[in-house]
Amino acid sequence: MHKPALPQEGSDTFNDQVRIVLVETSHSGNIGAVARAMKNMGLGNLWLVNPASFPDEASYARSAGASDVLDRAQVVGTLDEALADCVLVMGTSARGRKVPWPVIAPPQAAATAGEYSQQGRVALVFGRENHGLSNDELQRCHYHIHIPSNPDYSSLNLAMAVQVVCYELRMHYLQSLEENGTSPNLEAMVGPGDRGWDVPPAEVQEVEGFFSHLEQVLVDVEFHRRTNPRQLMTRLRRLFQRARLDQMEINILRGILTSVQKAAGTLPGNDKQKTAVDEGQEKGHV
Repeated sequence: MHKPALPQEGSDTFNDQVRIVLVETSHSGNIGAVARAMKNMGLGNLWLVNPASFPDEASYARSAGASDVLDRAQVVGTLDEALADCVLVMGTSARGRKVPWPVIAPPQAAATAGEYSQQGRVALVFGRENHGLSNDELQRCHYHIHIPSNPDYSSLNLAMAVQVVCYELRMHYLQSLEENGTSPNLEAMVGPGDRGWDVPPAEVQEVEGFFSHLEQVLVDVEFHRRTNPRQLMTRLRRLFQRARLDQMEINILRGILTSVQKAAGTLPGNDKQKTAVDEGQEKGHV
């Protein structure tokens, strides 16, 4: 009926304690899309309250590899059954109420879910596609979750709403791992010196050698005059410093400059002189 599921990421807190509850879903394809959104973010505990149709081919087709979430989904007849063993319930709501209710945004909802999941099961409840949760259903929730979408077009597809909340749960989970020093998932990699970068950062002497070489080439091709420098080299220095060059990049740039000198007939010394890139290739750096 459906293709095999990809492996499910394991996490006691997320997969066992945090429960995604869908109330009276009209279109089974949305159930599959929700399963996919959940699995993307490492969640796998799905409860369905009186769905119009489930299981069926449409739900599995839309799950796109998250069929294991659907296989384990719990189907119950009432919301009370889905919430009975939970210590915290939060429901999504886009409407204001005559009687104000505690309202939190998705990041705060994730943090609250993470806190209470240490004490017991947590339910995150999503309503019907056309009109969400009823007032009676929302009154069963300790908190209402409000996604601050565009007020001129605030309606969210069910799976999109689930994805937003599950993303915040995922971020909270990863941040907790970072705090414990057990995961580099949120660590940025934007330049040399960062974990995962393939080449060490260029040392000051290498960068200064490049700037000297660059200035000489610009003089050679009559683009730059040392007797009337203005701000050319200052601005070029600022440009390349901003790039935070690594050792490979320095080698490549020096090789380009040497090739320019060869083409211009201004290369000092022997024509057989190796370029920086040639040397890098011999060392296995390129």
